[in-house]
Amino acid sequence: MPERRSPERASGAVAQLIAELRASQAELETQNKVLRYSQAAAESASERFEALFANVPLSLMVLDAHDMVVQANSMAQRSFQPQENDRPLIALMPFVGAEHAPRVQAAFAAATQQGTAEATEVVFHIDDERRITGDLHIARIESHSDDGTVLTQFLCAVIDQGPLLAERQALQRSAAELQERNAQLHAGERRLEAVINSALDAIICVDQSEHITVFNPTAAMLFQCAASDALGSPLSRFLPDAQQVLAFAQLTTQAALGEMTALTAGGNELAVEVNVSFERHAEGETTTVFARDLTGKKREEARRNALEAQLRESHKMQAVGTMAGGIAHDFNNILHAILGNVELAKADCTPGSALHESLLEIDKAGRRARDLVRQILTFSRNEAPRRAAVALAEVAHDTERLLRVTLPPEIELSLHLQPELPPVLADATQVEQALLNLCTNAVHAIGNRRGRIQVDGVLVQPDQHQRENLGLAAGDYVALRVQDDGPGMDEATLPRIFEPFFTTKPVGQGTGLGLAVVHGVMRTHGGAIDVHSAPGRGSSFTLYFPVATASPQEGAATAAPPAPAPEPAPPASRRQRHVMYVDDDEALVFLVRRLLRRRGYEVSGFTDPHEATDALRAAPGRYDLLVTDYNMPGYSGLDLVRAARAIRPDLPVALASGYVTAEIEQAALAEGARALIHKPNDVAELCATVDRLAHER
Repeated sequence: MPERRSPERASGAVAQLIAELRASQAELETQNKVLRYSQAAAESASERFEALFANVPLSLMVLDAHDMVVQANSMAQRSFQPQENDRPLIALMPFVGAEHAPRVQAAFAAATQQGTAEATEVVFHIDDERRITGDLHIARIESHSDDGTVLTQFLCAVIDQGPLLAERQALQRSAAELQERNAQLHAGERRLEAVINSALDAIICVDQSEHITVFNPTAAMLFQCAASDALGSPLSRFLPDAQQVLAFAQLTTQAALGEMTALTAGGNELAVEVNVSFERHAEGETTTVFARDLTGKKREEARRNALEAQLRESHKMQAVGTMAGGIAHDFNNILHAILGNVELAKADCTPGSALHESLLEIDKAGRRARDLVRQILTFSRNEAPRRAAVALAEVAHDTERLLRVTLPPEIELSLHLQPELPPVLADATQVEQALLNLCTNAVHAIGNRRGRIQVDGVLVQPDQHQRENLGLAAGDYVALRVQDDGPGMDEATLPRIFEPFFTTKPVGQGTGLGLAVVHGVMRTHGGAIDVHSAPGRGSSFTLYFPVATASPQEGAATAAPPAPAPEPAPPASRRQRHVMYVDDDEALVFLVRRLLRRRGYEVSGFTDPHEATDALRAAPGRYDLLVTDYNMPGYSGLDLVRAARAIRPDLPVALASGYVTAEIEQAALAEGARALIHKPNDVAELCATVDRLAHER
């Protein structure tokens, strides 16, 4: 029969078992609670992840190893499939641009190996027009399937860089624009510096403390100071009246101050024209001074004033010359009548008688008056003389011989001529007259005391300054200088020495025409006269004659050719010649009628050229010669020559005048005049011309 256990032993083992069971149960309940809590926590975490995954403002998607989208949040759906008819987001690579696909694939390969990777600025093509530019961040995640297989997936986040790129591009554009503005600013500064450095005006900038901050090269040259030395110096160093310049700063932004006196670095004064401008800025004020050198302007003004004075003097001389020429014409008629009647009276009286002696004195006085009139005409003639190649050395020696005859013994005359002086284009008679007048003036200036006159002749080539002052053309000139050690002339006398009839000699010792004639001779010869004189230092007159460039003569000399020997009166057997003489001066008509009738001519005299024309038209064959004056009231001698040639072309015609210019001579010859008679001439010369023309046929 089985052994029976005691109740105490049974109850102890069961109780232990029950206790263990109870402990296990309690542990299981505790583990169950922990499991439930963990499950609840896991479920909560999953819910939070899902909520975070769905609501994070990033495009998130989970891709498997085959690029299939396992899960995508709403942001990814809105970004890659904004509309229902758009391409569905089932794979990522179809959205990646072809140019970025290799980088994206490389990023997935790197994430597979390293766990994470990224590809920046990837362009995703939503459709043909829309694009997304963003950074792709990839993280590898692994999970286990039910059968324990490890599944590799990728969590991808696309961060849209569009706004950042736009901002970055805007910043880049701003930086580029800033760089461009800086470059333009630097270029503008360089241009401004170049303008300042190349400006023709001196430009000086000063700060508020009146110290120089800018000193351009023109300023350095004007003020004779290097820029390095001038910078930092006070403005008053170069502009003593700087306070006057800066006083306008509170009144205006710019001011024209006109002419001011400036100082060079060496302390020399110079005239400048000053303009200033004032600029106010954050750092204070800057004053810019523009200074223009007036030295050249003043020199040009002085030169212009001198030229204007020369022009006024030339106009005055021309007006006086014209007046003198008209007066000389009237004197010629009077002298012609006097000298002609003297010749007639001399022929009517006994030689050696008291009457004859008186007539000789009248004749001498008349000839001196004739010479004076010729000087007036020489001065008044503005036409170029008929010049030929003249050796000035010969003219000077001839003048010396003439002077030595009357030269006082107290005065020494010396002649120094450069050997082999080239010939000049000149009228020898007028050159001799000019040289004789200068030497005679020198003799009169020295007076009764001992003195010296020196005549020099050299070949010169005046420089530009001399040519401008004297009005000479460029070229070679022979300079004849007449220098004396007389008392000289003061500044008040010098400007008037060439005025006609101006003289410093006592009454009766000078006509005031000597230097006026010299001036006229030099003007008509294309030369000039230069004068230097001072009280107590004598006087020096230099004549500049242009050198002859060609040997042929320009024309015959201006001096009247020697009168041919008068032919004897025609024999009685020959027909008496009939001469028509026309002159508005009745005394001359009366004189010529008496002169020619004594030589066997029939003479018809007229004081009215119209009456003479009518008489010639009424009997053209009656006359053998027409002699007419040039200047007649209301009628020119050329008009009468022209009318006579129209009435009778073969009639010899002579034109008479005391004021014959080259233009008058050319016009007379062109109209058919056979000869020109200069009044007042010798009676023999007048008669010889009439004899020659009246018997030409």
